[in-house]
Amino acid sequence: MKRHFLSAILMAAGLLILAPGCSKNPLKIEEEDPTVGLQQIASGYAVGAAAKLEIYARNALSAGYTPLFLSIYDSITNRRIEDAVVQVKPMMNMGSMEHSAPAENPVSNRAVDKLFPCSVTFTMPTVEMGAWRLEITVRQAGKEGRLSVSVTVPAPAYSRVRSFVSKVNGDKLIAAYIEPSKPKVGVNDMEMAIYRVKGMDYLPDSSLTVKLTPEMPSMGHGSPNNVDPAHIGNGHYRGKVNFTMTGLWRLNLAFYLEDAIAEDAQFFEVNF
Repeated sequence: MKRHFLSAILMAAGLLILAPGCSKNPLKIEEEDPTVGLQQIASGYAVGAAAKLEIYARNALSAGYTPLFLSIYDSITNRRIEDAVVQVKPMMNMGSMEHSAPAENPVSNRAVDKLFPCSVTFTMPTVEMGAWRLEITVRQAGKEGRLSVSVTVPAPAYSRVRSFVSKVNGDKLIAAYIEPSKPKVGVNDMEMAIYRVKGMDYLPDSSLTVKLTPEMPSMGHGSPNNVDPAHIGNGHYRGKVNFTMTGLWRLNLAFYLEDAIAEDAQFFEVNF
């Protein structure tokens, strides 16, 4: 009888010892990191908005169309901010002058998967006498602040951005290559963006008709089953390009304003 009584006391004591430990260590659900697979290129504080910003890209920066993703935190509590108005403006300081570049701000005040997606088209690489910076304005919870951060933008192996002056009306235009980012043999989705330059502003342009003619210079042939890029919104044009084999391809582009040729000597190069 004493033996059973002692066993019961020991069992109860063990439960009392285990119970506090269980209450202090509830099962935690780890928050998935939305920046997995992205590269952080800069960070800083938007003073006045009480916000800390981390700027990410899919790959290392280079001149051309560049998707960016902003992760924003409360600078005091370090809690993630998912409701804010965000505006991005790239600036190139050339010493004696400055100019901007095309940028696409987040389309919503609400974060997408905890991040604010946007894009910048760096129209040229960083040069000896010039430097790029990103000016990012954040408005949240009735507060507004701005972060200005320098970024280095190398030249890509093959040009991803072209500028030209329309032969029809004299407008200066910028065409930026977007897709395919990972080309393959066969039919690929092809996407580009076109912007019209007005002073320091870069406006999405929907007025052009684009004709696409792929060419493989080393082999002296093109490819069938291509679809000319057509405007789908916000200055973006989408079509299809067919790569019949690996190697260096030239995507010849002709731009028409109504029935008149605005430009027909531009191209992008794709090598895979």
